[in-house]
Amino acid sequence: VPHAGTCYQQAKRVLHTAVPERLHARDKETGVIRQFLRDHVCGCRPGSLYISGAPGTGKTACLSRVLLDCEDELARSKTIVLNCMALSSPQGVFPAVAQQLGLPAAAGRDGVRRLEKQLTAGQGPMVLLVLDELDQLESKGQDVLYTLFEWPRLPGSRLVLIGLANALDLTERSLARLAARPHGGPQVLRFPPYTREQLIAILQERLGQVAGDPVLDAAALQFCARKVSAVSGDARKALDVCRRAVEVMELEVRSQTLLKPLSGGE
Repeated sequence: VPHAGTCYQQAKRVLHTAVPERLHARDKETGVIRQFLRDHVCGCRPGSLYISGAPGTGKTACLSRVLLDCEDELARSKTIVLNCMALSSPQGVFPAVAQQLGLPAAAGRDGVRRLEKQLTAGQGPMVLLVLDELDQLESKGQDVLYTLFEWPRLPGSRLVLIGLANALDLTERSLARLAARPHGGPQVLRFPPYTREQLIAILQERLGQVAGDPVLDAAALQFCARKVSAVSGDARKALDVCRRAVEVMELEVRSQTLLKPLSGGE
């Protein structure tokens, strides 16, 4: 059936983990991030925000959505987004940021000092630095995280820092010294795991974009959401499971079509 093929293709497309127009059950978190950007980047006030939560709870998707929505408001500042997984070492974050700012590459202490000087020069646009997978910068004997989170607090700083990580206690572990000082550590935003009801709503919302009869029935979605919420509350996992289920159905339909006898044939 030609229609069946296209509906499975559509279903697989909507179940991909791309950033949707609206994130379900994340209005509060989206509002906090948007307000933080307005207060600090648009308000020219240096500051830092630490976003934590288990994988698949919408941290990166939420922030990406807000950055897209606030593009015009952030146009006068410089935005740098780095995934720390791509760095070969924690220290590598400094030359990576310097490069984005158009500074000559310099490794070691000189590079860090030059970058600090640039970010605390007082004049110039605000710099929004987003560091995803922030846990990768944690290492023994290196104060990489401490240095980065201290920069927004220095006189003349133009840095607004947003760090995202799976670890809930990263601020307590690596930034305890900051918290002990006046004005404390960064603002913290925690993303809770998705509940069973929220996962069902996410899956229904995605699959509702496919025309025709439901590709996966309600019982299958309930089962998937129950299993995933019991283990992790990871929306990406729920989307993956449903996408695999659609692939299995697609293969079954294809094999049945191929095995049908030819009409009018032998």
